[in-house]
This record gives sequence, structure tokens and C-alpha cells, in this order.
Amino acid sequence: MYKSKLVKMKIIKYPNKSEWLELLKRPVLESDLLESAVTSIIKDVKQMGDKAIRKYTLEFDKVEIENIVVTEDEFLYAEKSISSELKDAILLAKLNIEKFHIAQKEQVQIIETAEGVNCWRKSVGIEKVGLYIPGGLAPLFSTILMLGVPAQLAGCNQIILCSPAAKSGKINDVILYTAQLLGIKKVFKVGGAQAIAAMAYGTETIPQVYKIVGPGNQYVTCAKQLVNKNGIAIDMPAGPSELAILADETCVPEFVAADLLSQAEHGCDSQVLLVSDNEKIIEDVLYELDIQIELLPRKEIVRKALENSKAILVNNIYEGINLINEYAPEHLIIACKDDEALGEKIINAGSIFLGNYSCESAGDYASGTNHTLPTNGNAKAYSGVSLDSFVKKITFQKLSEKGLKNIGNAVELMAEAEGLAAHKNAISVRFKSK
Repeated sequence: MYKSKLVKMKIIKYPNKSEWLELLKRPVLESDLLESAVTSIIKDVKQMGDKAIRKYTLEFDKVEIENIVVTEDEFLYAEKSISSELKDAILLAKLNIEKFHIAQKEQVQIIETAEGVNCWRKSVGIEKVGLYIPGGLAPLFSTILMLGVPAQLAGCNQIILCSPAAKSGKINDVILYTAQLLGIKKVFKVGGAQAIAAMAYGTETIPQVYKIVGPGNQYVTCAKQLVNKNGIAIDMPAGPSELAILADETCVPEFVAADLLSQAEHGCDSQVLLVSDNEKIIEDVLYELDIQIELLPRKEIVRKALENSKAILVNNIYEGINLINEYAPEHLIIACKDDEALGEKIINAGSIFLGNYSCESAGDYASGTNHTLPTNGNAKAYSGVSLDSFVKKITFQKLSEKGLKNIGNAVELMAEAEGLAAHKNAISVRFKSK
């Protein structure tokens, strides 16, 4: 096996299934300490509002914020500072994301479940939503497109955005330009758990919302889960980024290495996983990692992320599929022969990329699918962000007199069997009135 000089990625050969649970653990902070720290931040924001926002922004981001709200002048400056080439790229991505998400709109269908009994469902945009946009190690302006486009298509009346300020006290210009492109004008210079608390409960400056969406670090994810306990809706637990790659002898090791590095550069707590039934492929990928990592400006972050990461040699591709379904990755690349057939066997993943040319970066930016996805194994039960993330579904029913007669006797019998006399009577009084 090739011994990497620069990459301390763990290599595991033919692990027993009994070892998978331990093997596939993500890098996490001590949960009790994390929850205690975040609970304290949320409590302070609820009690002190903007004062707490400024306190924690100074403490964690080392930025002293006077005006939490982004001004019109800041929007104008941002618009002028962005190159026309980048503006065109952002517009292309926006159009593709719109195409993919607008197709998710549901038409109202009236279903006659029995003669005279009509039922239907209508999607209604959530009135107030808050978008969280990470901006620490990397200003993720692409996430504004991923959240803002479906929020607009869903018809949300009020969309606010929180993102941490840089050392200059300003939010990154591309974040502001992208927000403005989508018509999002209520933008606030706050990040971390304090931003989640502010959107959940409101401050003097930041309005309260009904749902919070967007990815973040472990503090942000923990804050989202804590406010969710108090009735504030969230999209999903979406923490540090992760990628799994299933590769066989038909993959291009250079491509695989590039994809692993692209996810590892998100942060030190990111994780990547390479799964293959071919030891030579793993060796070739490790060799490529050594070459390519030296070319990256964020190589120290990448190295630390790779220390949390693994290359796993399995007996065959189908064992690899079972292992990946247990891992439930945020992103999965299948760089294998018969990639589409293998993809059909994946039941736990946030987003799947098929073939050697479907790099995960395409989905991160411009293919059209959403890149805000469940992490930390939550893909076993959660979906990524979509148009559905920004609507609630309201059901309707309308019964004619004949319709009530057609199902009324069944309702009376069922209500009586449950001991709910008033429920039965709601049917009976209508029958007696004729």
C-alpha cells in the first residue's frame, strides 16, 4: 500500500460489519459541552437582544459591530465591486437552480374519495423565514441561491438573512450582491449560534421568523436543534460538510482525489470517505492527494480534515454500497461502471453524483440541485432543502349532504368505538336535522 507523505488519511482494509458503527463515526465536539455553551448563548440573546449579539460577535468573531443591519450604501458598494464575469456565473447558477426547483411546484388536485366527499391539498409559503449563510472560513454566497431561490418560488412574504461579518465589520461583497440579486434586503451582520437565537426569538433589530434554514458549524447546528425544541421550525440538522466516494477500477484517481480535497477544504471538522474494492485504486488516489494538496491555499485545513477521514477497502462494490447506506453521506459520488444501476441501490444519501464527470462541485454551485443537505447520518431520515422546505401543506375537504351520508355511519361507529360521543354526535345531529 502506498505510504502518503503528506496526508494522514486512515486506511482500513476489509472491516467486519460489526466494526462499521465505530468506523463511520463523524468528528464531533463533546455533546454535553457543546449544548451547554450554545444554551447559554441562546439564553443571553433572548434576554439581552442586540446587546448579546454585539457581545458574542466581539467574543467569537473579534469584530465590533455598531450597525447590525446592512445599509443601502453597503449594497451599492458590493454591486460595484463584483466583476461582470462573476455576475454572469452567479446568474447562470441562479437560472439553473430556478429551473430545477420550479418543477417541484405541486398543482392542486381535487380527489373525490367517496361520492360527495372532495379532498385536496394546497401548498402555502411560510410567511417568515430566516436564511443562515456561513461566512467564516469561506463566504458561501452560493448558499444564498440555494435557499433564497426556493424561498421566493414558494412565495414566502418575509425573507431575512444572517451572515457573520469579516474583520472589517462588513459582510462579504459577493454575499451582499447575491442577496440583492434575489431581492433580499433585510440582511444582518451576525453569525454563529447567536444568529440562530436572534432569528428564533427576535431582537430590537432582527425580526423573529417561523422557520430557519441553512448550514453551519456544530454550534449553528446545535442552536438550530435547541430552538426547534421550543417550536421554531428548521430545515434539518446540517453541520460540517462530508463526502463519500464509491470507486472501482473505472474511476479516474486524479478526479477522485480532487473531489476528496474539494470537500476537505470546507473546514477542519469536515470528513471525506473513500470506499473501493480495488487496493490499487486507493493507492493511486492517495498518490494524487499528495500531489494536489500542495497546490491548495487552504492545505493546512485540508490536512486536518483528512486526519478525520478514511479510505476503506471492501471485498466487493455491493459491500461498499451497504457500508455507504450505513454511513448515509451528505454527498455521494459513484465513480463506477454501471453507476446509475448502483445509484438505485443507495437508500441513504443527501445528493448523489453519477460517473466520472459528475463532480460534487457542480452540485455545490450551478447544476441546479440544492447543496443544503443533511449531514452526520441524518440522510437516513431527512431530505435536502427543496421547494417543500419553504411551504406548508394545508388540506381541504368539502362534503355535500350526500357525501356525509356516504361516510357518516362509518364515522359514528368509529367514534363510538373510541368512546368519543361528541364526535359521533357531530354526525348524528346533521342526520336528525332532515
